[in-house]
Formats: sequence, C-alpha cells, structure tokens
Amino acid sequence: MSVLTHVDQSGQANMVDVTDKTQTVRIAVAEGFIKMSGETIEQVISHTNKKGDVITTAKIAGIQAAKKCADLIPLCHPLALSKVDVNFEIQAAEQCIRVEAMCKLTGKTGVEMEALTAVSVAVLTLFDMCKASDPSMEIFGIKVLEKVGGKNGHWKNEHSS
Repeated sequence: MSVLTHVDQSGQANMVDVTDKTQTVRIAVAEGFIKMSGETIEQVISHTNKKGDVITTAKIAGIQAAKKCADLIPLCHPLALSKVDVNFEIQAAEQCIRVEAMCKLTGKTGVEMEALTAVSVAVLTLFDMCKASDPSMEIFGIKVLEKVGGKNGHWKNEHSS
C-alpha cells in the first residue's frame, strides 16, 4: 500500500517536505472551456461587452491566480514562478472559449496546481464579465494536459486532444 504524502503519522494534514528533492525545470500546461451563446461570443470578439476587454481581464486574472495558488489551495507550496502564460482560443462554431495556461519554474515541486488555478480563475473571470449577457454559460473540461520535470520527467495526458 502506498504512503499518503499529505497526512502525517497521526492522520493530520501535512505539507510535504521537498527539502531533499532535486531542483529541475518544471512546466505544466492545463486547459479549460467556457460555453456561451453566439451573441456573447460575438461581444467578446468585437470588444462590445459592457464590462470591457473580457480576454485581457481574464488573462491578467489567470496570471494573478497562478501566483496566488498557495494562498488558495491548502498544503500547496508557495512557488517562485518564472513564467505564467494564459492564452485564449475562441471557438465560435462550438460557441466556446478554450483557455490554456502554462506555468514554469526551476524548483523542487511541480506547477500543475498553478496551471489549473490559472485556467480556473480565467474562465471564472470570463463568466463574471459575460454573465449579464448569458447567465447560462457552462464551464467544463478543466484538466492538466502536460507536465515536464521532476523524477517522472515528461508526462502527457493521454485523454487530451
């Protein structure tokens, strides 16, 4: 049976000690989607949303979220990220926006949680900015696509497109 890493000998929550781990370049990529009406997609494309530049605001929110991940997720290590990038792909035919986040650093622990947090907050920001136009939007498909670094090297999600 495997040992639980986030629980100590007495069953209490425990932050994993990464002191003795080797520093490597760590990269994680995550994605998520938000489905919205065609009218709302058009507002995003044409920059006519009443709250302003939806994509730029969501990009900044995603970057900030990655940097604040340890403040949001219990037992998550605070990390000195060297790069965060959040990109958007408007898929008008599918009436959705795909959000992809990449987080990178040289360190002792992975950055999957930071990439997932960036995507999550970016799509939540899209929802917040567009909810007056389309309150029935749907957020879905948030997952890690790929990670690089650490003892396991390169991992790619076999269930991603």
